[in-house]
Amino acid sequence: MADPASFPSVYGVAPAALELQAVGCVRGGRWLFDGVSLRLEAGQWLKVTGDNGAGKTSLLRMLAGLLPPASGQLLWRGQPLSAEHERLGLERLFLSHAPAVKEDLSALENLLATCALAGEPVETTDALQALDQAGLRAQSHLPVRRLSQGQRRRCALARLPLARRRPLWILDEPFSALDAPACDWVGEQVRAHISHGGMAVLTSHQAVALDRQAHQALQL
Repeated sequence: MADPASFPSVYGVAPAALELQAVGCVRGGRWLFDGVSLRLEAGQWLKVTGDNGAGKTSLLRMLAGLLPPASGQLLWRGQPLSAEHERLGLERLFLSHAPAVKEDLSALENLLATCALAGEPVETTDALQALDQAGLRAQSHLPVRRLSQGQRRRCALARLPLARRRPLWILDEPFSALDAPACDWVGEQVRAHISHGGMAVLTSHQAVALDRQAHQALQL
């Protein structure tokens, strides 16, 4: 596991750690899960698995601050996540399983806009480099409506190399709709992030080649 101190920090606060204490989720009047407890340290990743409807996406939305837990609490740097929502917004990256892209904007315009809205504006040259890494350099100026499902997914995932300073990555099915080379690229991005003291929580229906990194597994 990487030395947690190797991860860049400009906050001068407690080391990054995510903790779930007896967390439960209710959706549509039905308990999806209850009593989930774990602690994720810097340099570790968590794979969340379970059947469809088990609550995997709901759990990730809780970690992203988009859904409150029905029971228990979530802690970030030892403080309730709800109290740390503003700071955590600058310290996490959440990518949903559905690419959040604007159909009429180009891949480049989408990436620039998304980064700016997330409080992390980037230069056009950096955005183009990220799209190049994601295999979209030739399509960077095309409207997203003209891209395939896999290319749209890569457009969203191009944020990964631009989010190095965000300790916590929350990725919902990051490998879906991707071909083998793109899956390998995403795996490389996550491995590099973890190796430098970052953390990742992800769901995936397929094998994840991150075995050399310290990890935990949660079955819902």
